Amino acid sequence: MLMPDIFKENLFDDFFNDFARPSRALMGYSAPANHMMRTDIKETATGYELDIDLPGYDKKDVQAELKDGYLTVSAATRKNSDSKDENGKYIRRERYYGSCSRSFYIGENITRDEIKAKFENGILKLSVPKKEAKPAVETNQYIAIEG
Repeated sequence: MLMPDIFKENLFDDFFNDFARPSRALMGYSAPANHMMRTDIKETATGYELDIDLPGYDKKDVQAELKDGYLTVSAATRKNSDSKDENGKYIRRERYYGSCSRSFYIGENITRDEIKAKFENGILKLSVPKKEAKPAVETNQYIAIEG
């Protein structure tokens, strides 16, 4: 008879576990990878506000980069939980190394100085201004034909 595991969300977690769906216990202390970097995007009159959930990360673990019109947010962390009994024997040793990143296309007209970022209580708040895309000016480039 299958009994529910108190540390998992579903009675059938172990039953349906296979190579295509690795165990949640292997993915960062039971935090499913699809829950990482949940983002709320709000449009305002002057721009966009992004709230990115990064629970368990510190400010020093998070980076935001603007390159070729893409805003990329990445985070990396290392957790080490060692427990010993009074004789110095290990009772439990767990380590977790993880990283995640997410990219948003914000346009090539926005500069790094125009984006404001603040990290508070595990949430990265980004303010990105709206800018009209400059219309591309079509120029005819004729090729000389010798004859």
